Amino acid sequence: MIKIEENINVEQVIQSVSKSQYGGTTVFIGTVRVHTKGQRVLKLHFECYEPMALREMEKIERQAKEKFDIQEMSIHHVVGEKLPGEKVVVIAVAAFHRKAAFEACEYAIDTLKETVPIWKKEFFENGSVWVAAHP
Repeated sequence: MIKIEENINVEQVIQSVSKSQYGGTTVFIGTVRVHTKGQRVLKLHFECYEPMALREMEKIERQAKEKFDIQEMSIHHVVGEKLPGEKVVVIAVAAFHRKAAFEACEYAIDTLKETVPIWKKEFFENGSVWVAAHP
């Protein structure tokens, strides 16, 4: 299941990949940090070009299934404003064996950050800056 939404239900993401025949489920949960580069983060704002972002996320899922011995993958990312501690991305991967699930999960978050058109604006006490702009 691939989704872009305002709020992520972590349990729903996990349940979307969970089946009794799989030996391992790996979950990555990305949250808003309190500090970045020595500055206190007040909030983040996420925007995306949703049709392309969804296609790129689906591509990541397909590629992960080709590269690793995994059976299920779910990627959810937020849009809108998020405060420190709030969840912004959740990736769940299920496989017969844990190593494949770990490798595919790492591949998914690394590739997402490089290729998916999601933009993040960081707000600090002394201003704001756009980061992680993708093509």
